[in-house]
Formats: sequence, C-alpha cells, structure tokens
Amino acid sequence: MNYWIYFSNYALIATIFWLICMAFQLLASTRTKSFLIPLFAFFGAITLIAFTYNLWHHLGRPPMRTLGETRLWYAVFLPIIGIITYTRWHYKWLLNYSLIMASVFLFLNYLHPDTYNKALMPALQSVWFIPHVLVYIFSYALLAASSIVACYGLYKYYNGTFKAEILQLANNLVYVGFGFLSLGLLFGALWAKEAWGHYWTWDPKETWAMLTWLGYLIYIHLRYRSPGKIKPILITLALAFVILLLCWFGVNYMPSAAQSVHTYTNT
Repeated sequence: MNYWIYFSNYALIATIFWLICMAFQLLASTRTKSFLIPLFAFFGAITLIAFTYNLWHHLGRPPMRTLGETRLWYAVFLPIIGIITYTRWHYKWLLNYSLIMASVFLFLNYLHPDTYNKALMPALQSVWFIPHVLVYIFSYALLAASSIVACYGLYKYYNGTFKAEILQLANNLVYVGFGFLSLGLLFGALWAKEAWGHYWTWDPKETWAMLTWLGYLIYIHLRYRSPGKIKPILITLALAFVILLLCWFGVNYMPSAAQSVHTYTNT
C-alpha cells in the first residue's frame, strides 16, 4: 500500500493548525499570543514531520529523490524557520509568510503527487545523499525567508519607513543559509567524486548551484563593503533568490536538462 494516500489528511491537519495560529494573532490577548501562536505553528510542523518519518519508513529510503519529495521537506522547514524568527524577533508577518508558503507547497503536492516508489538508483545510494539534500533544502528555506525580508525592506525603503533591524534580520537569515548552501556544495562534490569519479563536471545543475552561491556571496560582499547602500543590497538579495529558483525548478525545463544527471525525476 502506498503511504502517500494519507498525505491529504496530514496536510489538512497541519493547515488547520496554521490557520488557528494566524487566528490567534487577531483574537487572543497579548499574553496568550506569546504562547499559543508559536505552539500551534509547531503543532503543524510536527504533523508534517510525523508524515515524513512514516513515509521514509514505508519507502525504506529517504524521501528526497523527486521534486515533490523536496517540496515536502520545504514545507517542513519553512514553519520551523518562521517559529524561530518569531520567537527571536516577534515578526508576525514573517511567520505568516512561512506558514502560507508551506501550505502552498502542500497544496502543490496534493495537486501534483509524484510516483512514490521504493526504487533508488545506484548513484543515490551514497552516504552523502541525505546530508546533501537536507542542508540544501534547509538553506533554500532560510534564503526564501531572506527574500521576503528583502521585498519587505524595499517596500519600507520606498515608504520612507525603513529600519536597520530589517536588514539585520536579512543578514542573519542569509549568513546561516549561505553556510548551509556552502555545505550543500561541498557534500555534493564529495558525492559526485564517489558516484562518478569527479568532484565537478559542470553539469547544468552544478553550474546553477554555483551561480546561486555566487549570488548570495555578492550580497554578503555588498553588505560588508557598502553597508549604507540599502537599495542595491536589498535588490541583490531579491534577485539572488530568482537565481535559486532557477537552480531548483528552472533547470528541469532548460534544453540542457537532457544532459544533466541532477534533474528531478517523478518515477
């Protein structure tokens, strides 16, 4: 029996928890908000973690091979990041963004489920498979949060209400996300050496992964060398996420994808 048939139940429960979380932001008292908002967001995340664990157990392999499986992990990590940032900085809008985007990814998986079979090609049967995928998806979730901070910062900049703490939040998200992105590149190179005998082959996916890494490196460079240039810094951060999306999704639709061994498969 395919365990994926239970996905809609778990997704619905998680979404209900997140809706309750957002409702408490409007209805509850200040003291109640500080406790219940992150609690219900956490309940939703735990629901997805439980499903992912059970799916992993049922498949007998890590659910990280197909595009739908990576969307599932993205929906797991985004609420966790939202909870952490809310607990630390009390940004409700960032928490809500994380919950809404996680719900969107769950909905996409509901509309376009993958074929979740147990097969795992030999190249994926490596000790580097799990850490490579996990650190990449976690970094993508962090950098996605930084992109919405960049857009929010640009809105505040043009409104004349920009505050330095917005850029500081973006920095914190990018620095951690960039660290995990760097680990993803490193683990991928070690994996490639084990599977194909070369650390780097300029595969289309590898090339776009490097471009993504360079995009965020440019942001860090601008932030360090020109801290007063708020607008270019925020625009650079927003554009870097566009490159990330091309790396994650866009490569699959490029003509060069036919020569890539890294594009996602649905079978």
